[in-house]
Amino acid sequence: MTNSAPLAPQEFPPTLREVMLRRRWIGVLALCLVVAGVFAWLGQWQLERAIDTTPPAPGATEKVRPLTDVIEPGTYLDQSLGGQRVRTSGTWVAGDFIVISQRINDGTEGYWVTGQLRVADRTSIAVAVGWAATRKQADAAVAALEKQGAVEAEITGRLIDDEGVEVPPRSDPMELNRMSPAALLSRWHDIDGLNVYRPYLASATAPAGLVDISSPPPQEQSPINWLNIFYAAEWAVFAGFAFYLWYRLAKDAWEREVEEFEDAANAGEPATAPEDEQAP
Repeated sequence: MTNSAPLAPQEFPPTLREVMLRRRWIGVLALCLVVAGVFAWLGQWQLERAIDTTPPAPGATEKVRPLTDVIEPGTYLDQSLGGQRVRTSGTWVAGDFIVISQRINDGTEGYWVTGQLRVADRTSIAVAVGWAATRKQADAAVAALEKQGAVEAEITGRLIDDEGVEVPPRSDPMELNRMSPAALLSRWHDIDGLNVYRPYLASATAPAGLVDISSPPPQEQSPINWLNIFYAAEWAVFAGFAFYLWYRLAKDAWEREVEEFEDAANAGEPATAPEDEQAP
């Protein structure tokens, strides 16, 4: 049978410790432990990605490697491989030499001449062939390259990530001012079923009529990713906050009970602990 005896009056208000040891707050603590554990795991996950335990050796980007050893068509360029010097060979696709404006070379603004290099069957990479100071010089270089036709070429240069696209100026909607293989692809010929490399290749040697593109070695990156460390610290704070939340809720409940006890004492009534919060 259920014991329905009335609760005994309290002579003294409960202590904070007594409130925290009640079943309800032990349950809340267990839930906070689970939440804190998840936050701690997320912080550990961020820390594992904050420190590169196998950074590339100094000067690794200056060692010329075959293009196919560095990246596959359609894949994104790993940050550690940005600026990697590579070599490849292929055939220029006639009609796909395109001029890119707003290109800086040793502090001077000018133009790049770019082309589609077919490096394998149905596989191409965008190549920045060389730099020109004026549009007239760039157009003349394009005419000379087009005149040669689909000739074979061996290219050594730096592998650089896609710059993305930008809205062209109203004065010339067809003008390109960002080196983007995706944008160039829309203007190339014979692209059905074509595999394209996402980054582009900045050639180290320009053909006649153009200037070599200035492409210094990339700055060596720190093996520590401070942004990921900041995120890991945030997760640690969140884990600590889960425990603080439990403490704050339990303390609020304790303070309410103490206040009710004092009010009851002032009114001359016996105070009792809530039935569902009595310690076992």
